Amino acid sequence: MLIDASTGRSLTAAPGALVTVAPASRIKGHARVSVAALHDTVLWLLVASGSLVLIEPSPYEALFAVAIVVFGASLRFDRSFVPLVLCLILFNLGGLLSLIPWTDDHDSVTFLFTSAYVSATAIFFACVTAERSLERLEIIRRAYIVAAVIGSVAGIAGYFDIGGLGDVFTKFDRATGTFKDPNVLGPFTVLALVWISQRILVGEIRRSTIAMATTILSFMIIAFALFLTFSRGAWGVCIASFLLMIGLTFLTAPSKRLRARIALLAVLGVAAVATLLAIALSFQSIRDIFDIRATFSQDYDLGETGRFGNQLRALPMLLVSPNGFGPLQFRHLFAEEDPHNVYVNAFASYGWLGGFAYCTLTVMTVCVGWWLVFRRSPTQKHAIALWSCLFVQILQGFQIDTDHWRHLFLMLGCVWGLAAATRRTLSR
Repeated sequence: MLIDASTGRSLTAAPGALVTVAPASRIKGHARVSVAALHDTVLWLLVASGSLVLIEPSPYEALFAVAIVVFGASLRFDRSFVPLVLCLILFNLGGLLSLIPWTDDHDSVTFLFTSAYVSATAIFFACVTAERSLERLEIIRRAYIVAAVIGSVAGIAGYFDIGGLGDVFTKFDRATGTFKDPNVLGPFTVLALVWISQRILVGEIRRSTIAMATTILSFMIIAFALFLTFSRGAWGVCIASFLLMIGLTFLTAPSKRLRARIALLAVLGVAAVATLLAIALSFQSIRDIFDIRATFSQDYDLGETGRFGNQLRALPMLLVSPNGFGPLQFRHLFAEEDPHNVYVNAFASYGWLGGFAYCTLTVMTVCVGWWLVFRRSPTQKHAIALWSCLFVQILQGFQIDTDHWRHLFLMLGCVWGLAAATRRTLSR
């Protein structure tokens, strides 16, 4: 085959015939588009599978392995990720040292592998969102909402025992959906609700009947499932995340008109939620569980051997245990109860090294997140939505173990990735 050096076109296919082919530059362009489309598809599938965790190994884990292969060397490692990566390495190294006396404990080994895996996902999402940030955040947003709808539909079906699914998708008469714990389904749904609400507040929903109906239906399904988890922590996270998102969106709005719209819709939203809550509580079975769960403390929270009592009793023990208790060993010392505090658990399961690394990462992330949300950029709205949820769930860590929540590490990676992209944008 002959190539015209001046045009890059192929010149021959048969004797006496001249066949022109697309320029080489155009072929390369199509190849780039195809690679980008493949990346986007795999990213969408990965995030959309994030709620399917009843199966072990989960589709999310399998697709993460696929994503690593597909993205491969195209992932760009920004030097600003060094603190993130270093803290995650030290965190897991601390866990490895704590594991040494318990290597014959299958659950402890699996626990540490899971820690390493979710840490890797944070680094992956940081690298992914640092490039083509707006496009990829849109893909993540759409896929995440799909994941939340899937988990929510399963949770609602389970709660009302539709098709005999009650035993599969509920636990203790609370919706778990495609998760194993209602206390994880609840916080998982919050980011989807915040994203949907933010788009309504700023007027980014397309003005078509189908688009509006789909948006409102998705919101109602997810919100109802969140309510049916009867998770006090998730309810609190939802309220706090909404308040933070509305406040930040209002403060950073570019015009008075948009601020007025945000204020009006926020008031209407509160009224709508109150109405829907009243309707839900009109069902006796729902009201009975709500009355039990809607208190600041339960019996298992209180007393010397309650949740908070166990945490206090563990502190002096951890002060003299550089390697902690070992992964998952807290429960064997405190009546088969987990710490229910990610910061206590960081020292208990990962030792002093892992505990200090996790706390350092948390402090740095708080600094990065608050810096990010007040910087004008094309992705500022996404940054506000992500940070409104991540910051509140960082605080929720004082009430529950969050160190294996896939969606938390997704948000963690996205915040660091957006910060890197925003710094580059501002430096131009």
